Amino acid sequence: MPRPRLCRKIGFYPNVNYFKPQGVPLSCLEIIELTAEEVEALRLKNIEGLDQVECAKKMKTSQSTFQRILASAYQKISIALIEGKAIKITK
Repeated sequence: MPRPRLCRKIGFYPNVNYFKPQGVPLSCLEIIELTAEEVEALRLKNIEGLDQVECAKKMKTSQSTFQRILASAYQKISIALIEGKAIKITK
């Protein structure tokens, strides 16, 4: 049985839920889902400019978990940009 998932602190929810390539209907695109915690990790690291220790504290998680969340977000965004997929932000 896997370990139960801990509740992480999310301080921001974007107003926009989808990003997609221009000129292609959403129904024709594969969708990559970003979780709210991945968006929060991106915001803290890249927009707020905090270091990994501060980001992990704000999200109430360990540094290694924060790094895994951030790496997952970077990978998903990279795939979406390179392969022309839509991005959906889930709560």
